[in-house]
Amino acid sequence: MITLAAGIAFGLGTFALSHFAGDVGIGWSITWGILGFGIFQAVVGLMMQKRIKRDMERVQQVVLDGQKRLQAKMQRWQVRPPGSIKAAQKEMFEDTKVFVKAALKETESLSKYRHFVPFIERQQATAQLQLNWMIKDFKAVDALMPKALFLDPTTNAMKMARMYMQGRPMDEIGKVYRKAVRRLRYNQNVLLAGAWSWMLVQKGDIDGAFKALSEALKSSDDKTLKANHEQLMNNRPGHFSNSGIGDQWYSLYLEEPRMRTQRQHMVYR
Repeated sequence: MITLAAGIAFGLGTFALSHFAGDVGIGWSITWGILGFGIFQAVVGLMMQKRIKRDMERVQQVVLDGQKRLQAKMQRWQVRPPGSIKAAQKEMFEDTKVFVKAALKETESLSKYRHFVPFIERQQATAQLQLNWMIKDFKAVDALMPKALFLDPTTNAMKMARMYMQGRPMDEIGKVYRKAVRRLRYNQNVLLAGAWSWMLVQKGDIDGAFKALSEALKSSDDKTLKANHEQLMNNRPGHFSNSGIGDQWYSLYLEEPRMRTQRQHMVYR
């Protein structure tokens, strides 16, 4: 790493300056050298963090602007409904691809930090994975999986969902789930527990899903998890539903949202 090498050089320079030029004792010279190294790393680190934050905010802004345009279009459709729901969904997906690809292009700017910041390539891969997930480019997602960081419920849920799509063994998915929920705070496990219990129900492991929800409810009071727990307790797996989790659940692409069609009532005069 360039910053590490530069920091060491700066520390050695501080040591040499204080010991040979300043006639300072060896002990204090070493101390000044270590302090010089630490200060250099801290200053450079802060500078890099600010620049990376600025670049990431630019990526996020591209996505936010695109989502605002989609919301505006949906509001217009409420006034004048589209002729076909499927055609509208396709149009929204194509619009999403446009701004996601623009955001992906912005993430390339993070490459310039790879010689200066540890793990920047993994942070870049994580951002790109989430963006490619939005447009269902699973080929790109699979390529990014080994490089990405899975530190939050959303990315871990994506990892579990992709493993399920690929038909991976449930034991493997279960390991990812248990590791992911281990250090979460209260109510942060909702998406993960909802996804994991849904997978178990789909595989016919109703007892496993019930036990998973029983354990999850020790760290959550979410009403969707409670409702599903009650349905399984009363032997009604057909009534299991994660719809209460909302867009977070449907963004995993494990289940399609149910579309409600409005009936037009004719008014006779």
